[in-house]
Amino acid sequence: MNRGVLGRRRALLLAAVGLSLLIPSRLAAQFGGPPPPPPEPRKGAPVDLTGYWVSIVTEDWRFRMITPDKGDYDSLPITAEGRRIADAWDPAKDEANGDQCKSYGAPALLRVPERLHISWENDTTLKLETDAGMQTREFHFGGTPPDGAAPTLQGYSVASWEGLSRGAFGQLPTVAGGGAPRPAVSAGYLKVVTSQLRPGYLRKNGVPYSAKTTVVEYFESFTEQNGDKWLVVTTIVNDPQYLFQPFVTSSPFKKIPDGAGWNPTPCEAK
Repeated sequence: MNRGVLGRRRALLLAAVGLSLLIPSRLAAQFGGPPPPPPEPRKGAPVDLTGYWVSIVTEDWRFRMITPDKGDYDSLPITAEGRRIADAWDPAKDEANGDQCKSYGAPALLRVPERLHISWENDTTLKLETDAGMQTREFHFGGTPPDGAAPTLQGYSVASWEGLSRGAFGQLPTVAGGGAPRPAVSAGYLKVVTSQLRPGYLRKNGVPYSAKTTVVEYFESFTEQNGDKWLVVTTIVNDPQYLFQPFVTSSPFKKIPDGAGWNPTPCEAK
């Protein structure tokens, strides 16, 4: 091969290398350099969940508005071992042992008829309080469950904002006088994953969940055409010990103007 061909190839190779070094810098200049860091969770919230909300019980009335009878486990995917424990439920014993809050843990808390107060504890922690049972949950953005921490009734919750989403079941709940449900799309939603839970009850009649339980929740907010604001929380409970499949519920809450109806009441064993 003559020197002229080698020279031309060398020139082309050097030009290609130079172009490869030049393109990234030009692209960075064109698009403003590296992307900025994401905003703090509070400032970057795609939806405002703060304020007061009241539960609207549209289904599972006999499991939520009254204490189900012992042995009433309809719609719950509990194992034989779970049934055995639930059949031994004794609310008087729970009361005597100071365990009257066992049905107010994170896996079941939002099924209790109640009011919620949601607020920002700080720029990276969203706080949810209930008047029923007077419970408080904290959702930690960017948090990590601490190693070796003692399990608690509300566990440790890691939160994240997620992108564009259709409602959990593709529609808003039906409201009396409001006509048929209509599809609704939100600008974003909150995902919460909870672990490090102390054992408790999925229902007040003693249906158990174990310390192995994890909970995944999706908080989605929508506004109806008449201006009513809704919060729909889809809860997925996974317990490899007492459930043979995930237990999924969807709980609607309607926004109320203020805390005028806030009525803190202690936990009840029955």
